Amino acid sequence: MSDNRTTTLTIRRPDDWHLHLRDGDMLRGVLPDSSRHFARAIIMPNLVPPVVTTADAEAYRARILAVLPAGDRFEPLMTLYLTEQTDAADVALGKASGLIHAVKLYPAGATTNSHGGVRDLENVMPVLEKMAEIGLPLCVHGEVTTPEVDIFDREAVFIETVLDPLRRRLPDLKVTMEHVTTQDGVDYIQGADSNLAGSITTHHLIINRNALLVGGIRPHYYCLPVAKREVHRLALRKAATSGDARFFLGTDSAPHVDPLKECACGCAGVYTSVNTMSCLAHVFEQENALDRLEAFASRNGPAWYGLPVNDETVTLTRRSAPVEYPAKIETGAGPVTVFDPMFPLHWAVEATHG
Repeated sequence: MSDNRTTTLTIRRPDDWHLHLRDGDMLRGVLPDSSRHFARAIIMPNLVPPVVTTADAEAYRARILAVLPAGDRFEPLMTLYLTEQTDAADVALGKASGLIHAVKLYPAGATTNSHGGVRDLENVMPVLEKMAEIGLPLCVHGEVTTPEVDIFDREAVFIETVLDPLRRRLPDLKVTMEHVTTQDGVDYIQGADSNLAGSITTHHLIINRNALLVGGIRPHYYCLPVAKREVHRLALRKAATSGDARFFLGTDSAPHVDPLKECACGCAGVYTSVNTMSCLAHVFEQENALDRLEAFASRNGPAWYGLPVNDETVTLTRRSAPVEYPAKIETGAGPVTVFDPMFPLHWAVEATHG
């Protein structure tokens, strides 16, 4: 990294293309951390019960906007949870209304609140065919859940046995591989001619599986897909900082109260909304790619989802002293631990400009 460091950076206001806001007291507690910096976010539908219909999504969007902090400008981009009972006509109606921006495929049992997900793709093929016809993206949690597959291999096996056959069958279907975690995923996206892109999380750019396991089990680094070997983390950093329009930010910021993380069977999820922009500026500075941060955080996602780039800008500055972030946030549901990148953060978002 050059000694002549950039100290101020102004970029278009970023968006988050994969965000868990939960509901109720948790929603009230975590929404301000996203609406403070991000203009829009693709909102995950894996509530209990899940957001399955357009009416469900409309009601959830109303609940989000009802607790949005006064003065914050934030647009929740709604998605539907794909089930084997999903109605293709309802999906098309949601897309036509402008409310629904994607449908989410959770293989049953793959992650938090995914038990109602898809067990057999044949049973949702009419929905997928309609989505290909109308240009509605499918967001995939790209892991198989068969017990004989090692958890660290689930993404690669999903690409080979599920995703590639599906894309060959429906080449017009736009697919977002969410939270890509492997060199395999990066290579697969880069090898595609069209209709395939991938989101990358903040934490997968920073941690590998050692963060979870070395020196004791550290549950606040446990997420799904689980962090992989260092070679995969480096592949993600290269992709994210390359400027390649097929990769963009999707934090997968996923809050759980501490008692549900620090227990015998802890929940999967890392909460990064508080300090994501500081973490990203650190990573991109390390890779001598600060000039490409805007593409990753602010431009590539809107282009993929067919939306304009935000008019507002944000200014980040590099401080000499580390930026202080809370170790936890307090919500009405309980305390939530904030992602600790394990190094000091010097970049801070100083201002948003309209």
